[in-house]
Amino acid sequence: MMKKLNELTSLEMVEEFLENHKLSFLYVSRPECSVCHAILPKLRELLDHYPLIHLGHIDANKVEEVAEKFLIFTVPIMLLIIDRKEYIREDRFVRFDQLKNKLEQIMEHYEIS
Repeated sequence: MMKKLNELTSLEMVEEFLENHKLSFLYVSRPECSVCHAILPKLRELLDHYPLIHLGHIDANKVEEVAEKFLIFTVPIMLLIIDRKEYIREDRFVRFDQLKNKLEQIMEHYEIS
């Protein structure tokens, strides 16, 4: 089972996604990026353990404004956004063990509050 991926094809859709989901994870990539293709399945597998987190995918070629809105200079970029605030930002050199630890800490805190 892999985490459902919501394709966000406009800045409006991104805004709506963030508005509708307290816990949002945005994955920004480009189709020609081989690293992006390699990381996505691992990310979906990891996020599968966190049912409260909703995963949105943004193709930076289609939604060019996303780079400016989230200050993105390279892809892939991964952002955990809770209540419209950025909590985690990982780029192409993501260490999944560290990402998992960060998610664990945040989710622990989140489930308590």
